[in-house]
Amino acid sequence: MKKKTIKTVDEYIAVQPANVREKLERLRLTIKKAAPKAEEEISYMMPAYKFHGVLVYFGAYQNHIGFYPTGSGISAFKKELSVYEGSKGTVRFPIDKPLPLTLIKKIVRFRLKENEQKQLLKKKK
Repeated sequence: MKKKTIKTVDEYIAVQPANVREKLERLRLTIKKAAPKAEEEISYMMPAYKFHGVLVYFGAYQNHIGFYPTGSGISAFKKELSVYEGSKGTVRFPIDKPLPLTLIKKIVRFRLKENEQKQLLKKKK
């Protein structure tokens, strides 16, 4: 049987378990408030937010929510993110713990400024 292709963030969230849907909706709202002009889409089979390039992605997994603010987003907030598992471009927020929404907002705003600066540099060339 062929799996249904998810085409929107609404569809992505709708297929998650109820306890995860609530967290994803809060995460989504936090990202949209921090970057209101960002385009929301599905990319790499997960929600993505783009403004002059990728800002962040997120994905739901059995035991965590993956948050992908690129390597620069991770390194800029390395100290604050050190309490979470992760890697070069990923942080894993446990399903059974509250999301650090204030930190997520700071990271999204950082990525937004970073992409805006890159865009300005492109225009100057």
